[in-house]
Amino acid sequence: MQRRDFLKLSVGTAAAAAFAPRANAQGAVKEIRIGYQKNGVLVITRRQAALEKHFTPQGIEVKWIEFSSGPPMMEAMNVGSVDYGAVGDSPPVFAQAAGAAIVYAAGQPITNGQGILVPKDSLIRSIAGLKGKRVGFTKGSSAHNIVVQTLEKAGLTYADITPVYLTPPDAGPAFANGSIDAWAIWDPYFAIGETRQNGRILINANEITKTNSFYIANRDFAKNHGGILQQIIDVTTATAKWAEQNRDEVAKSLAAVTGIPLDIQTIAANRSSYAVGPVTDDVIATQQGVADRFYKLGLIPKPIVIRDIVWRSTAT
Repeated sequence: MQRRDFLKLSVGTAAAAAFAPRANAQGAVKEIRIGYQKNGVLVITRRQAALEKHFTPQGIEVKWIEFSSGPPMMEAMNVGSVDYGAVGDSPPVFAQAAGAAIVYAAGQPITNGQGILVPKDSLIRSIAGLKGKRVGFTKGSSAHNIVVQTLEKAGLTYADITPVYLTPPDAGPAFANGSIDAWAIWDPYFAIGETRQNGRILINANEITKTNSFYIANRDFAKNHGGILQQIIDVTTATAKWAEQNRDEVAKSLAAVTGIPLDIQTIAANRSSYAVGPVTDDVIATQQGVADRFYKLGLIPKPIVIRDIVWRSTAT
């Protein structure tokens, strides 16, 4: 993917351009900008004001910026408008290939809550049935990876489908009105598709491959403010541990922050994994497989080495 193509991923997302990069990066941190989507630990963290409680005594403000998907968040992070955020496995691969100024700060396994939907009355009953069909997903997102690996499992190629690149808010109506034959997506949109848009699960991602989501940081922020970044990770990790034991409260938090109905967020909360941990060798190997596959398919313009941008804390 060329630089201009990477930039296109953020078209229509005002958040990527709404905030100027931090001035005097070497100086004291006065504000931390957190990128989040309508799911996951960061939504809970925001609801609990956990970062605010931690950093306010240090004179640091926290600003939250919502994104519909990972690719525009990566672009915002690249230009210094976001310091830290959570995305799926594919956005940082595309971003690294485009030379974005990002690092992997922490990881989180994805055990459920994403996959491919088809309409309930669809004749598509197996992965092989996707051949020749219009499959909607967000370009450069974790759903992109799921589509690629799902096709491989059935002996199909990327050329065997018609990819329809749509953001989640656009893909939902397209799925509901029949403009696409299948939809690769993650929670809570996955649950919305099931419960509100007459969807049927064709395949769960965990039946196809092992996947991870990631907490990504701006490279300069990580380099210049590693101590602050480690504190952010520590707060995120503590929130994740709480979430694992309090799923009913998690659903309420997700519904309150996102405006998505409680019954949908309850489905998402009950099947999610919230554990946050370091980017281990195993996680790196899995992510490297994603990058290598995308390069082989020509989806990124050059091979990349995931380990090159994994951040390691120097805190003792």
